[in-house]
Amino acid sequence: MSNEASPVASLTAVERALDYCYLTTTGRVSREARRIEIWFGTADGRTLYLMAGSGEKANWVRNLKKVPAATVEVGGVIRAASGRVVKDGAEDALARKLLLEKYAPRYSRSLDEWGRTALPVALDLTGPV
Repeated sequence: MSNEASPVASLTAVERALDYCYLTTTGRVSREARRIEIWFGTADGRTLYLMAGSGEKANWVRNLKKVPAATVEVGGVIRAASGRVVKDGAEDALARKLLLEKYAPRYSRSLDEWGRTALPVALDLTGPV
């Protein structure tokens, strides 16, 4: 995936500060749209990082592995994206850091275990829908 995303695809500073995004994947069996609300983080506004607490067993992860094309809605704006499981060590560390720094200070329980064990997934924004 190229980092040359169009300016339209990049999140604004206000969108980056929001708590949730809405990910829509294609069901791997049903082929129907599947939408979830989920925490996210981003360093550059062009790649969103999500973490799956149940790892590879999460339906949305399994859907993305079969059909990487997805849409993501942040702040009412829907963008096309391509999902992938993060495999690079540096990117894995970045994803964990971004989400823990964003959510741990305001969450009533410790997110340490989740931060260590959840599966990082990247959504590379590919443009407007």
